[in-house]
Amino acid sequence: MASLSFDVDEESAGTRADRFLQNALRDEWSRTDVQRWFDEGLVELDGKKIKKNHELRAGAKLVVADVPEKPGSDLVPEEIPLDVVYEDDDLLVIDKPKGLVVHPGSGVTTGTLAAALLWRCRENLSSVNGPLRPGIVHRLDKETSGLMVAAKTDAAHRGLAEQLRTHRLHRVYRAIAWGAPDGDEGVFEGNIGRDARNRLKMCVCAEGRPARTHWRVVERFLGATEFELKLETGRTHQIRVHLAHNRMPVVGDPLYRGREQALNQIQPMQRALLRPLLSICGSQALQAVELAFDHPTTGKEMRFSVPPETEIERAREYLRKITAGSLPKTDGR
Repeated sequence: MASLSFDVDEESAGTRADRFLQNALRDEWSRTDVQRWFDEGLVELDGKKIKKNHELRAGAKLVVADVPEKPGSDLVPEEIPLDVVYEDDDLLVIDKPKGLVVHPGSGVTTGTLAAALLWRCRENLSSVNGPLRPGIVHRLDKETSGLMVAAKTDAAHRGLAEQLRTHRLHRVYRAIAWGAPDGDEGVFEGNIGRDARNRLKMCVCAEGRPARTHWRVVERFLGATEFELKLETGRTHQIRVHLAHNRMPVVGDPLYRGREQALNQIQPMQRALLRPLLSICGSQALQAVELAFDHPTTGKEMRFSVPPETEIERAREYLRKITAGSLPKTDGR
C-alpha cells in the first residue's frame, strides 16, 4: 500500500476533486479506480474525508491513502541513447527526439524517457512523481521534440515544479501550422479539458482548466505560418489544441486535423503544392526550442536553446520555395 499526495495550486481552485485526480493520474489509473477511492473513503483534503464532487481550494493538500500498487508498477532501466544538453548533481536538460514517450501510461510500458533516465542515473533521480516517473518534472508529447528538464533530487524537483506552477520556468516552441492568423502576435485563451467524444483528445471547453498561449508570427508562407509560441500554462496538448481551435492545426498533427483534413480545406492548386509537407514533416511540426529557469540549488539563471529539427528546417525551405513561386507549376490534380 502507498499514499498519493497533491498540493492544490491556484489554477486548480474550484475543480471537483474527482476531476482533479483523474487529470493528474490519467496515465496510471482509470476513472473507475478514482471513483472507487472516493466510495471507499480513501480521499482526504487537509485531513478530512471528502466526496468526489468537493470543490478544491488553493493551498490545500489532497491525499489518497492506502492505494494498492498496480501490477507491473516497477520501471525497468533501459539503455536508450539520450541527447543530454546539460547535467549536474541536481538536474539534466535533455533534447528529446520525436517518437520517444516520456513515461509509461496509456498502454506504453517500455521504451520511455523515464526508463532511459533510470539507466543513465540509476538511483540518482527524484521520486516526487512516483516510481513510474522518476525525475520527470514536465512532459512533451510523443511526437514533439525538444528541450526538457529532469530532476535528480527531490529538492531540485520541488524547486523546478514551483517555478513551473508560478510561470517562472519558461518554455518556447516553434510550430508550422496550416493557415494564417489575423495580426502578427497575440494570446490564445480558452479553458482546456478532456474531449467527451474522444478521450484521447483535449478540447477548448468551459469546464476545462484555464490555458494561455502567447504567439508570434515568425514567417508567413503560401497556406501556412511558422509560429513562435510561449506557454503561460502547461495543459495537455495545449499548443496543438489552441492552434486547432483557431483553425490553424499544426502541420502533420494526426489527432487535431493537421493532415488530410486540413488539406481538404485548401483550394486544389494550392493543395497539390502543399501536400508534400506531410511527408517532409513526417509527424507534427512542433518543437520545444528554448528552456529557461533558475537553478533550484544555486539560483543561477539557466538558458538553453536548440536549432530547428531537420524536418522543420526542410519544411520551412520547401514553403519558402513554393511561396516565392520557384517550384514548377502544377495542374492542380
